[in-house]
Amino acid sequence: QVQFAESGGGLVQPGGSLRLSCAASNPGFTAIRMGWYRQTPGKERSLVAVAQVDGLAHYADSVSGRFTISRKIGQNTVTLEMNNLKPEDTGVYYCNAVFQGPGDPSPKYFWGQGTQVTVSS
Repeated sequence: QVQFAESGGGLVQPGGSLRLSCAASNPGFTAIRMGWYRQTPGKERSLVAVAQVDGLAHYADSVSGRFTISRKIGQNTVTLEMNNLKPEDTGVYYCNAVFQGPGDPSPKYFWGQGTQVTVSS
């Protein structure tokens, strides 16, 4: 079972910044992809930003240019720098790690426990 350690989040005013960090422990395996998803009440969990194992990143249109995801090549850690935060960025942010071992027919998705981000004046 994959163990997660998430940190960061909290309350910030519009225009402020926050940093989220996540480490996924799965000895002997490197996640093929790690990232952050956001969920608000009554809505499905949606992608915020993901980073491939080689560091290549992909962002949701709503955060592009404001958020930066970082991942050291070959490591199961990821950080999300969030700048110029807006009220609509509010939600529970979940760390996601995707693993696929040599014998796995398909990727396996694992989730952290989530951390609350609230952007409000």
